[in-house]
Amino acid sequence: MPFIVTVAIWFVATGLIAWADNRERATFSRSLAVGSVAGIAGLLVILVSSLSTQVWAVYLSFIGALMVWGWHELSFLTGASAGPRRGPSDPSLTGVARFRQAAATVMHHEVALAITALLLISLSWNAPNQIGATVFVLMFAMRLVSKVNLFVGVPNSSSEMLPDQLAYLKTYFGPSRMTALLVASVTAIAAATAWFASLALAAPVGSAQMVGASLLTTLALLGVLEHLFLALPFRDGMLWGWAYPQRRAAAPTKRD
Repeated sequence: MPFIVTVAIWFVATGLIAWADNRERATFSRSLAVGSVAGIAGLLVILVSSLSTQVWAVYLSFIGALMVWGWHELSFLTGASAGPRRGPSDPSLTGVARFRQAAATVMHHEVALAITALLLISLSWNAPNQIGATVFVLMFAMRLVSKVNLFVGVPNSSSEMLPDQLAYLKTYFGPSRMTALLVASVTAIAAATAWFASLALAAPVGSAQMVGASLLTTLALLGVLEHLFLALPFRDGMLWGWAYPQRRAAAPTKRD
């Protein structure tokens, strides 16, 4: 059940966010308003469910963390909280200068994620149920690693999920190549997956501890999969092509 819940929410939520940030810009304010309500509700859900160690509270805390994460993702992909730099990279820059310029494109988003992570950690510091904070921190860490890998360069920097308003981010991607960083990233996340799995196997069957560790195991496993996508010739549009109504409508028709 934890595996099914995690994969289902990951697939549907990713598709809905992609659908929202690929619509007309006039709809962004409404989408952000709905996302903000959901994000604040997610914070309250985490706060309430952190006081209980029942199985239902673990699931609720997990969903609350994904609601908060979705709020941040929507604000980033609509361009509301990307960074102070909103243009393509300077091809003449290299090294630290190039990194600083790239960091400026996502700085606001990363700071917002870090503040939220610290908030969730502080709220659940002594709470019996810390799944919400753990889920958010895990997703933050995996997303940060993936961004660094894209900056350094990966064999498959598929950018189909990037909406038009963030198309300039493609110019900050590194060259198409396999790096030791990507190998180390996949290995580290796989090790975290194995650790969470060992916790799930060691916990009593059907317990809240087993459910929580199983949710984290599946989430980390999806992180491994997403990083493998950076190395393999996989198009993310194959999974979420239905989420691009604007692009699909604008696609040219085939002539006879």
